Amino acid sequence: MKQETKKPLVILTGPTAVGKSALAVALARQIGGEIISADSMQVYRHMDIGSAKITREEMEGIPHYLIDVLDPTEEFNVVVFQRMAKEAMTQIYSRGHIPILAGGTGFYIQAVLYDIDFTENDEDSTLRRALEEEARKAGPEVLYEKLRAVDPASCEIIHANNVKRIIRAIEFYEKTGRPISEHNKEQKERVSFYNSAYFVLLDDREQIYQKIDERVDLMIAGGLVEEVRALREMGCARNAVSMQGLGYKEILSYLEGELSLEEAVYRIKRDTRHFAKRQLTWFKREKNVVWIDKGEFDQDSQKILSFMQDFLRKKHIILQK
Repeated sequence: MKQETKKPLVILTGPTAVGKSALAVALARQIGGEIISADSMQVYRHMDIGSAKITREEMEGIPHYLIDVLDPTEEFNVVVFQRMAKEAMTQIYSRGHIPILAGGTGFYIQAVLYDIDFTENDEDSTLRRALEEEARKAGPEVLYEKLRAVDPASCEIIHANNVKRIIRAIEFYEKTGRPISEHNKEQKERVSFYNSAYFVLLDDREQIYQKIDERVDLMIAGGLVEEVRALREMGCARNAVSMQGLGYKEILSYLEGELSLEEAVYRIKRDTRHFAKRQLTWFKREKNVVWIDKGEFDQDSQKILSFMQDFLRKKHIILQK
């Protein structure tokens, strides 16, 4: 498909706490955009504080999708995200507007940008449940070695404690006879389905770490403990997908007497910093990324917006003035 006949798509991502949400709103206002959240936690209702969810006031009237659309007991994964994001994009295009995919979950972004095919994931969850039970009884390291035997390449990029991804990789191999690493490599080589711009917002690492620490302190002061307590009373169990989010699992451990509040807060800050590093590692592997270092723009949002608009005009994503 020729580039000029492809539909436009703007991606704005970057590590956690770098300032994506506010910049996405400002950009949407400038280019006639509407925002689709590429975040694995903001999709859930009742999970506002720990997910640093954008507020109605902060949206400034710009339509946002995939925020507050699922209950915390419902499962959310890349297949569900892709389907919901594509439905939102259809609505946005019907109004002659430009979708802006904004958030920090790189795999979700990749799934939409390259229209990754997940049809090999069937609905039969019998094997998955059996593997989850094995992980509970024998520990994740047993599954990790099982994966290493059939797909050593996946073990290079999947952490030994990431039970969800280990299970998905084993499940894929058992159902298809192919390593998921091979499948993912093929999918990554696909050409973008859209006339897209892939912006990654950066800042000085120490600045990001400081903002993470400040954000976590504000979450605690703003009632994160009470939010998690309410979720637990709603029936959100430890094994729920929603409760695996940073901030939620640590506070749940505190409420269940496994950690002190001080230790829980320390772990949230530490693990969020590690998460930010992993996000950057992911984006560095992506193709055709436009890096935007806030320091090079003197931390000036207007300068960043002007740069982005100029780029979008050159790519014919927005009209020349």
